[in-house]
Amino acid sequence: MVTQMNTKNLYQQDRCLWAKTMADLLKERRLDQLDCQNLIKEIEDMGRSQKKSLKRNLEILLMHLLKWKYQPHKQSNSWRLSIDEHRERILKQLKESPSLKRHFDLVLDEAYGRARKEASIETSIDISRFPALNPFLKEEILDQEFLPK
Repeated sequence: MVTQMNTKNLYQQDRCLWAKTMADLLKERRLDQLDCQNLIKEIEDMGRSQKKSLKRNLEILLMHLLKWKYQPHKQSNSWRLSIDEHRERILKQLKESPSLKRHFDLVLDEAYGRARKEASIETSIDISRFPALNPFLKEEILDQEFLPK
């Protein structure tokens, strides 16, 4: 028989099995046996993880848009693929969790700052050559056809 004490130990030993056990207990409506403390922690972590993922995908997308714009002689299918991949990831996240649209707006400037730094490092172009403020409109960033000129 599963007990709360067993599920708390299971959380420390095998998170994947613990998650399956929690799902099974929920399906069976055996709520008194749930490891609520860790379940709450995991649900909160899931939200934070989604936000971090969105921001990182945005940083990578913006970095590649900068590289595309400032190194036209080095444009490649690899860069284009990365732009498309990270744009798709962002669009999927925003579709699956519309509440992340607000987070997108909140982290856009910070993500651009990181992207600017990374673009400078990757290209060996002095950071001062990239605009200090994000030159891309939100609509352009999310537009699957947009590539800067």
